[in-house]
Amino acid sequence: REEYPDRIMCTYSVCPSPKVSDTVVEPYNATLSVHQLVENADEVMCLDNEALYDICFRTLKLTTPTYGDLNHLVCAAMSGITTCLRFPGQLNSDLRKLAVNLIPFPRLHFFMIGFAPLTSRGSQQYRALTVPELTQQQFDAKNMMCAADPRHGRYLTCSCMFRGRMSTKEVDEQMLNVQNKNSSYFVEWIPNNIKASVCDIPPKGLKMSTTFIGNSTAIQEMFKRVSEQFTAMFRRKAFLHWYTGEG
Repeated sequence: REEYPDRIMCTYSVCPSPKVSDTVVEPYNATLSVHQLVENADEVMCLDNEALYDICFRTLKLTTPTYGDLNHLVCAAMSGITTCLRFPGQLNSDLRKLAVNLIPFPRLHFFMIGFAPLTSRGSQQYRALTVPELTQQQFDAKNMMCAADPRHGRYLTCSCMFRGRMSTKEVDEQMLNVQNKNSSYFVEWIPNNIKASVCDIPPKGLKMSTTFIGNSTAIQEMFKRVSEQFTAMFRRKAFLHWYTGEG
C-alpha cells in the first residue's frame, strides 16, 4: 500500500461457509482478516466454498464436485472481471472504473459475484444465449458465489460485464428493465445503480457470457454469521492459545 499508492487492490476472499468448515478456527481467521480488508483493499469479492458447491450441484449437475470445479467457476468470474483490461470492447471498464461505480462509501467494498451462462453439460444446447436470458440468470440468487441471498437485502450498486457480439442498446434496455421491474431491490438514493460494460471477445467455447458484481446489503448475512461463530468461540476462549502463542 505504501509503495504503490495508486494501484487498485482487488482481492478474491474465500469466506467461511455456513455449514461446511475446513478448519476449526475459521471464524477467528475471518474476523482478524476483515480488518485488513476493510482498511487496505479497494475491492473485495466474497467467495464461499459452499455456495460454489451448490452451484456445481444444482446448476452444473455435477455429482462429485472437486476443488478443480470450484476453481473453474471462480476463474470464469475472475476472467470476466478483468476481460476489459485484456481485450478491446465497445464499452470498456477497468478495475478503477469498477471501484468508482460500485463503492458509495469507502468501507462498503464487499461484493457478491456471479457468472452466466451456467448450464449443465446435458442441457447446454437447449438454452438460448440472449442478453435477456443472461441478465435474468446473473441476477438469480442461485448464481451468487457467496452464501448470502441478495433477496434478503437491497443492491446499492452493481455491475454487469457482458462479453460477445451484442448491441449496447440491448444491454442498456435490459439494465433499465431490471431496475424498473425490481425497483424494490435497489436503493432509492442512488439512481441508475447498474453499470454495464461490453467486451467484444467472448470466452472460449461460448458465444456470449456475462459476469455480475453486486454491492448488496445482503452481504451482512455473511459477516453476521462469522461474527456469531466468533463470539461463540471467543466467549469460551477456545483455541486462543494458537494466536496468543504467536503474538
